[in-house]
Amino acid sequence: MKTNQILLGLGGIALFAVVWLVGAYNGLVQKDQAVDGQWAQVETSYQRRFDLIPSLVESTKGIFEQEQEVFGTIAEARQGYAGAQTQEEQVEAANNLESAISRLLVIVENYPELTSNETVLSLMDELAGTENRINVERRNYNDVARDYNTHVKSVPTVFIAGMFGFADKPYFEAAAGAEVAPEVDLSVDEN
Repeated sequence: MKTNQILLGLGGIALFAVVWLVGAYNGLVQKDQAVDGQWAQVETSYQRRFDLIPSLVESTKGIFEQEQEVFGTIAEARQGYAGAQTQEEQVEAANNLESAISRLLVIVENYPELTSNETVLSLMDELAGTENRINVERRNYNDVARDYNTHVKSVPTVFIAGMFGFADKPYFEAAAGAEVAPEVDLSVDEN
């Protein structure tokens, strides 16, 4: 009789452990999927930005022959994002693009003939709206990633996360030097 009780008790403990393990794993999967879903929202916003930038560049290109470096940097950043394989690489490429866009916007603002052009103004408004969407989506991504990362690092989930390969998700952080406004030299070198 006592052996049956011990076996029944051990069976109950094993059943509890299996149920807990399945629940913890499913919780990790749900949080991982939430991060991936929010990342898709960030990428959708980036795609909108990438779709707008060539139009803005083309609208301003003729006026900025001396600013070809900015256009080249934008093209390189877009290619870098397209070729990025991981979220970390995509975040880095997106930060590079943001830096180039900042320089382009400073240039546009310094040319009165551009700011009076309706096409350029419309594109700049759309780009500004897109940048706002990107900031919101990135903030939402960071919130979801923080929730996931906290869950992955919490005891006892940390043991299951390690067993099944759940790792931290990267955060969006300000690019180095983001606190300094970009400098743009609009003087024409006549040498």
